[in-house]
Amino acid sequence: MLLTDAVFAADAAFAPVKPLIATLRGEKPAVPPLWLMRQAGRYLPEYRTLRFDKGGFLALATDPEAAAEVTVQPIRRFGFDGAILFSDILMVPWALGQELSFGAGEGPRLEPPLVDHALAALERVPQRLKPVYATCTRVAAMLPPTTAFLGFAGSPWTVATYMVAGRGSKDQGETRRYAYRDPAAFAGIIDAIAAMTVDYLIAQADAGVEAVQLFDSWAGSLSPAQFERWVIAPNAAIVAALKAARPDLIVIGFPKGAGGKLPAYARETGVDALGLDETVDPVWADRHLPKGLPVQGNLDPLALIAGGAELDAGVDRIIAALADRPHVFNLGHGILPDTPIAHVERLVARVRRTA
Repeated sequence: MLLTDAVFAADAAFAPVKPLIATLRGEKPAVPPLWLMRQAGRYLPEYRTLRFDKGGFLALATDPEAAAEVTVQPIRRFGFDGAILFSDILMVPWALGQELSFGAGEGPRLEPPLVDHALAALERVPQRLKPVYATCTRVAAMLPPTTAFLGFAGSPWTVATYMVAGRGSKDQGETRRYAYRDPAAFAGIIDAIAAMTVDYLIAQADAGVEAVQLFDSWAGSLSPAQFERWVIAPNAAIVAALKAARPDLIVIGFPKGAGGKLPAYARETGVDALGLDETVDPVWADRHLPKGLPVQGNLDPLALIAGGAELDAGVDRIIAALADRPHVFNLGHGILPDTPIAHVERLVARVRRTA
């Protein structure tokens, strides 16, 4: 063994244990590690102050110093086991050449919508993602040694719904019609998103991220056949490409609303862990998902707002149901802006069995 090999081995032997990473790799700690989707955001007064100072979401998300500060704010306040990069799933279409804006009270907009514009007409601008990578580098240097660092991207189907319609919608009807009307053109959009996503997540990993989550917030709007085609297939391709390039990178899949299609998603995509939304019965999930697959979730974000006995009971029920497999405690979707901070504190204490 070379001297340098011995030094690296010693460093690895004394590296601090990160409970979240260990759980995502298949270990079962006595107390599940904890982080919350959208944990860096509008429910925190320190976030609201910084966003006001920066003048808007996109300005904040593309300022590495400010975005890194937002990412670590909930770690300082609550001591979560994982920090998730502060950014947005629409950074990929922005890099693919659509113009991105966040209007007050309107949600994000992408121009031009691809429902009536060709993907080939867009001029790709991958340098738009450079501030995200700079944020990752900063965050990796700021986190406590036992805190895991998670990156993320939107899954192709969900990102495509915004790219086609130019905005979010309740039923993704415009994009679903487009996919049926011209599946070849829609496949081109999906493939472009997937390719950019692979590059994006590899660059996040190279900048210090240890695990990534693929958010498919609108996966529940598809029929089984369309789910196979537009959710499972592109996510499987992304996971395979990531594993080929960075074998140690952990990938969490989160197909919200997938319900009974979750076992197929888990088997066919090759994700290392699976996020469960709040509509999934954790007892059912433990029974039907691949044995030993780490799962994440799945408290209803509204139960966190309710607090009190309902919150306590929800926490206890999920932990008990998933006690026999690796489990990362989380919400079933993102934390809501009107969530009381005291309720988050109570959640942390309950999960960690100090309350």
